[in-house]
Amino acid sequence: MSELIKYNNVTIFQDDRPVINDLSVEVTKGEFVYLLGKTGSGKSSFLKTLYGDLPVTTGSANCCGFDLTHLKQREIPYLRRKLGIVFQDFQLLGDRSIYNNLRFIMKATGWSDEAKIKERIYEVFKKVNLEGKENKMPHELSGGEQQRVSIGRALVNDPELILADEPTGNLDPTTSEEILILLKDLCDSGRAVLFATHDMLVYNKFKSRTLTFDNGKVTEMA
Repeated sequence: MSELIKYNNVTIFQDDRPVINDLSVEVTKGEFVYLLGKTGSGKSSFLKTLYGDLPVTTGSANCCGFDLTHLKQREIPYLRRKLGIVFQDFQLLGDRSIYNNLRFIMKATGWSDEAKIKERIYEVFKKVNLEGKENKMPHELSGGEQQRVSIGRALVNDPELILADEPTGNLDPTTSEEILILLKDLCDSGRAVLFATHDMLVYNKFKSRTLTFDNGKVTEMA
């Protein structure tokens, strides 16, 4: 099955308030999909349902083979292993090297063989152009480099789906374009990418499938 996301007639609630009404959408492997809308339009709420941070209580919803409408608490870690999540504010651990930031995530998700951990981390750092910087602390890196670490962290478990929530929000235009190109390249390798943004400068760099979030509705841009 090439569908990674399938929502039918889903209403998403935040604090008992509907933020998205009657959402029906499908996303398949290899797709790059923009989620375009103002801050507060529901983009992050949609992403939170995909990784089990917000429950789905209406309609039907499936993500990476998990039925989100009947998702049990114990299943959430297994769902998240199939996802790579990239946030606007990087969320790196400032008290350890970037190598150990990735190692921490890998140990938390079941990796135990240190040789395999090292091999995978070096593979990922090569992919995100951070070779030779493994022992740097996060504060020693630029914003763009920190976001590359965040993307590398999202890749360690070889996810089918990458959720990028305003990943360029704290970056300058040139660095934003570099991060966008990196995510597009990852998509070309067979993963699906959801790229949430309200930045039209970023959006206009590359045209792709677009879901527009506005006033509680999600529509596909023609």
